[in-house]
Formats: sequence, structure tokens, C-alpha cells
Amino acid sequence: MTLKDLPIGKTATVQSVGGDGVLRQHFLDMGLIPQADVTMVKYAPMGDPVELRIHSYELTLRLADAQKIIVENVRDAKAAPPNKRKEAIPHPGLGEGGKFHSKKEETPLPEGEKLTFALVGNQNCGKTTLFNQLTGSNQHVGNFPGVTVDRKDGVIRGNENTLVTDLPGIYSMSPYSSEEIVTRNFVLDEHPKGIINIVDATNIERNLYLTMQLMELNIPMVLALNMMDEVRENGGSILVNQMEEMLGIPVVPISAAKNEGINELISHAIHVAKYQERPRRMDFCDANEDGGAVHRCLHSVMHLIEDHAERTQIPLRFAASKLAEGDPIILERLQLDENEKDALEHIVSQMESERGLDRAAAIAHMRFDFIENVCDETVVRPRESKEHLRSEKIDRILTGKYTALPCFAGIMGLVFWLTFGVIGKGLSDLLDMGITSLTTMVDHGLEAWNVNKVLHSLIIDGIFNGVGSVLSFLPIIVTLFLFLSLLEDSGYMARVAFVMDKLLRKIGLSGRSIVPMLIGFGCTVPGVMASRTLPSERDRKMTILLTPFMSCSAKLPIYAFFAAAFFKQYAALVMILLYFGGIFIGIIMALLFGKTMFKGEAVPFVMELPNYRMPGAKNVGHLLWDKAKDFLQRAFTVIFVATIVIWFLQTFDLHLNLVTDSRNSILAVVSGYIAPLFAPLGFGDWRISTALITGFMAKESVVSTLSVLFGKTASLAEILNPLGAASLLVFCLLYTPCVAAIASIKRELGARWASGVVVGQCVIAWIVAFVVRMIGIAIGF
Repeated sequence: MTLKDLPIGKTATVQSVGGDGVLRQHFLDMGLIPQADVTMVKYAPMGDPVELRIHSYELTLRLADAQKIIVENVRDAKAAPPNKRKEAIPHPGLGEGGKFHSKKEETPLPEGEKLTFALVGNQNCGKTTLFNQLTGSNQHVGNFPGVTVDRKDGVIRGNENTLVTDLPGIYSMSPYSSEEIVTRNFVLDEHPKGIINIVDATNIERNLYLTMQLMELNIPMVLALNMMDEVRENGGSILVNQMEEMLGIPVVPISAAKNEGINELISHAIHVAKYQERPRRMDFCDANEDGGAVHRCLHSVMHLIEDHAERTQIPLRFAASKLAEGDPIILERLQLDENEKDALEHIVSQMESERGLDRAAAIAHMRFDFIENVCDETVVRPRESKEHLRSEKIDRILTGKYTALPCFAGIMGLVFWLTFGVIGKGLSDLLDMGITSLTTMVDHGLEAWNVNKVLHSLIIDGIFNGVGSVLSFLPIIVTLFLFLSLLEDSGYMARVAFVMDKLLRKIGLSGRSIVPMLIGFGCTVPGVMASRTLPSERDRKMTILLTPFMSCSAKLPIYAFFAAAFFKQYAALVMILLYFGGIFIGIIMALLFGKTMFKGEAVPFVMELPNYRMPGAKNVGHLLWDKAKDFLQRAFTVIFVATIVIWFLQTFDLHLNLVTDSRNSILAVVSGYIAPLFAPLGFGDWRISTALITGFMAKESVVSTLSVLFGKTASLAEILNPLGAASLLVFCLLYTPCVAAIASIKRELGARWASGVVVGQCVIAWIVAFVVRMIGIAIGF
């Protein structure tokens, strides 16, 4: 039968893997290889995709893709019994025991040469946590595959002449998505002096697949077994000395989250990089009846391409295995002539004939066979972890057939209600009272000192009213980020993608697209960057274009400002409606994109589901501090400058004379040309036009500008009625994102797409705001 038809709770053995291209290669790299055992865990609430268990971890894929995988030997699922082996031998210190380091060390690198390291590992294995421990950095950590989407550099603490680069997670050296290409290109082209390969020790079979490919690069490396604390707590262990012997590289047990083993890891990494001690073993094919064909194939290919590999500086063993696998990028880089390509195909065809598997499956099988041998000899398998048991219990509710969607709606509703109606609002009101009291004190002080009226106006009307009006909304923004961070760190975001995949497919997207869009509720910039985790260029572009419709936290001050002025009793409801309004417009645009510019099917849904984990207080605290610091920096830089400029333009006329009526100011003259565009929407006043223009720099500037130009909200009510305020709120929800977001879109898609977003969103915002106004007039609002 096909994997699609495998009943829930049953285990089967994979007979063959169908399909072609990078998706099939990705399946093989993830462990879906012939003769592997796979267990059907559950269907998503809407019946598609499905969750599987293979090589001790959970993987999701769609029914259409599961149908391409043929299975046999269907049987009841049984937990693998823990293997009983001797106690682990204590891990030796650097250079002790002679297990790895040769007695005759190679010539060290010249003094003063910088030791550069690539920090490489699977997605969600703890790379960024380790990077923070190594460098003292505070990069964001999340319990979702693909949190790191760009490289980050830092100096190893206490070792000035070093540089470690945290790279995006990658399952193999056959990149499947754009952020994985960043990692492969760095390791191949930047030639780091050493590699720190971090693996999840609780899921070591899958993690070692990448390790083997990294060892083929012949770059000095050290293996960091992360999460060893969890392995020990669940009754397992890893015989580190034996693993070092079998792999031929240093192996160091660590817990990045608890800062255990980090100093030993640093010592080993610096040692192998300084003395350029390369992996002792790179040949993983066994010359027996199963692997002999692969062994002969790889060594024949190595002889064939040796001169090409040397010329292009691609490690020979790595190049041979990638050519045997069928990697088109490596084939192109080696620039073989036609005769050599024909010879290569003859070698590979002979191997396929002898092995009984196609080229990609044969190479993947060779690697997993070696991994199985290593794990049998060195891993004392733990009982089922409490983390996994806990995750299964939680998933019965959060991904249950009848409970998943109500839970998602309830969780997001609770987040918005607590943010806008309880915690965030309460703290914001307290801060606003404090700022108001401080403003009053300064105002009285300036009057008592008989300060010049212009300077008095600048300080009170410009700085305090402008910057102060924005600062009061800081608690709301921090509260929203707190809840989004908790959802991501816990592992719930991955479940949301699993649950929502079929629904999003109806509008032409993959379930993975929901994560960048959810992140966009916090800030559009990281949301746009998170789209790099999508392997399809079509899905990536579409997701980037839709993310700005998810209302970012910078717009919260605008919503709160107008809701307090015009809809005080329904402020929380108004803000929730705005958020869901943005989602609704995003869905409409997705349907439109799917019928026009982005015709085609959504990218396949292949994703690992991590165990639920308690969010780390330190990580959440760092994230909140970063967001608060970013907000405060903008408040006292961009917004501060904007408020002073607005105050100046509003206070003086074209001849730089003080004006008694702001209608005669420079600002009124300039904005007067733009204001008529907004008259049909119900907010044609020049001051509102000015505020919207400053919103291009930073959305919070809209509120600071209005506070400078209008002072109290009472005067705003003189030129704007509730219907006009509703229309204005809708326009602010949808019009072009800030400069930083546009810059990130330009970086990902190019200037033409970024310009299209600026113009397109302004047009969409104008149309929707006009429709809202017409509906309001029709119903007599």
C-alpha cells in the first residue's frame, strides 16, 4: 500500500520513495529511505497533512506526497526497547587518552591568523542558544524550525582572535529552501578554519546525517552533542569515546541551555582549528555485499573528477558523493566535459544496477546504514522521554480533530484581549498618567522660569506631546511580543502550521506561510525574513507580499489613540476587529494573487514537529528587552526628530515668521496639496495628511505628529467624526508599511517589488477605506 493508506497507530517498512527533484531528495535526507520503519501518528484536524514518526522524531507531509511512498510489512506500532550496554566511560579532557588527537600534531596556523568557525546543525537543534553561550550575544531563540534565517557573527568569549558564524538550520548539504542555501554556500565558499557541528542528542540518528556530509568537506570539526541533560534524565547515555573512535572527530557532550560543557567545546574547537586537525574518517561506504557497489562507485567518481575538484576547491570526497547523488549544482561547478559526464553516468548506472536502488536512495541508504551502526555501538537508548509524552498529551487537545481550530481561535483571542483590554492597556494607562504628570511639572517649571515662548512650545508641544504620546503605548507592544514569544518558544507555532495547512492551501499557500505572517503581527521585518524558510520561490514571494497586511505592533499606538478618542467603550473590540480585518483583506489578496501573478500549487508541507518546551525566562526576557530597546531607540531618534521637524514646520511660515494660526504654516502649504486625496475618505484635513506621511518613516510617528498638531484629542474631534475615524483606522491598517519593512522587502525581492508594495498598499488602503465610509453612510453611522 502507499503511506497515505497506512492506518493510524500502524508501523510499516518503506519499500520505495516516488517523486523526483529536490522534494524527493529532501524526503531521503529526512530519513524516508527504503527499508526504514515509519509509523502513522495522526491526521491533521482537516484530514491533511499527516504526522509520521520516523527515526525517533515526528515529521509532517501531505497526503498527496505520502501517496508517492510505497510501504510493506504493516504491523502494530511498538516502542523500541532500550538497549542495555555498559556504562559510559568518562569523557577525557583535551588531548587525553589518545582517542582522537594524534601524537604528532600538524603545523599550527601562523600566529595572529583569525580562527573562523561555522556553527552548523539541523533546524531547531539549539544552534542559536549555543551561539549566545559562545559569544555572549542575545540572539532570538525559538522552538520552531527555521528561527535563524540569516548568518550572525560573533567573537568567542575570552578568545579575541576568533569569529563564529551562526548559520541557518540545514538538514543536509542538498539545500531545500533559500535559507539553507546560505549555510551551504558559506561552508563551501568561505572556507572556515573549523566547523562546530551541533546535534540534538535526543534525536541523534537524523542529526548525524548532516554530520557525515560535513566530515566529507575535510574541514577541521568538532561534534557538540546538545541536550545531553535530557538524554540523561530519561535514562539514556552516549559512549562519547567510542563515538569519537568511530567518527574520527572530537565529540563533546553539552547542554547549551544550561551552559554545560561549553568551555570544553571551545577548547576542542580552537585546538582543531589552530592545528588544522581534519576528520580522520570520510569513507562511510562498507565494501560488503550491500555497500560494495556504492563503495566502488564513489571511488571511481573520485578518480574521474580529482583534477576538477582541486581546480574548483571543492573537497574531493564531498564532490564525488554529491555527483553520485545527482546534485546538479555541484555538477555545474565542476565543469566536466561531455566524455567525463558520460563516464560518470555509466559508473552511477552500474552502481544502481548492482545496488537495486536509484542513485539518490543508494547514497542516502549508505549514510543511514553507517549511522545505524554508530548508534548501535555508542548510544544507550533512553526510555520514551517525558518531553515527548507531555507533547503527545498536549497535542490531543491542541491538534485534535474537533478542538484544534477552537483552541487556535481561543488562544489568539485571549492574546489580543489580554494585550488590548487588560494587561497591556492597564500598564499603558499607568505610564500615560506618569508621562502626563511629568509633562505638567515641566510645563509649570518652564512657566515659572519665564522661558521663551518658542522654546516652551518646542519642549512641551513638540517633544513631550510628540514623543510622550508614543511612549505611553510601549507596554501594549511589549505585552503583544511577550505572548507571541511564548507561543513560538513553546513549540505551538509549528502546530499552528500543521493545523492550518489545508485551510491555507485553499488560498494558494502552505501551512508554513502562517508562521511568517504570525510573526508579522509583532513586526513586519522579521516576518519578511522568516519567509526564507519556505522552499518555494512562489510561496516565498506571496507570503512576503501578504505579511504587511498582518497589523504590526507599531500600529498599536494609532489604534489605541483613535479608539480612546472616538470608541472609548469599545476600544478593545475595535482593535481586535482591525487585526482580523487585516487578515480578511490578506485572504482576499491571496486569492487574487493565486489567480493572477502566482498561479500554481502551494509548496509541499514537509516539517519537523518539535516537542513542547517551557519557554526560557532568559530568552523571553532578552526578546522583550530587545523590542523595548528598539522601540525606545526609535522614539528618541526617528520619532524625536520627526516631532521637532513637524513642530518647526507647523510653527513658522515660508518667511520663517512665527504664525498665530497653523493654517498659515509651511506644513499647511505643503500638506494642502495632498489633503484633497483623502477628502473622499472623510479625513481631508492637512494635519492628518501630514501624520500619514510621517508614518512612512515609522508608524508610531502618526500619533506623535497628531499630538503635536492637535494637542488634545478634543480638538481632533472637531474635524473628524467617528465614521471618519473608522475610515482613517482602516487606511492606517492597510497603507504602506514603514521604511524598515520596505527595505527588508527590497532586500528579499528587489526594488521593483518593494515599489509595488508601496504603491499597491496605498491604493488598496484608499479603496477599502472608501468602501468602509460608503457602508457607514449607507447604514447611517
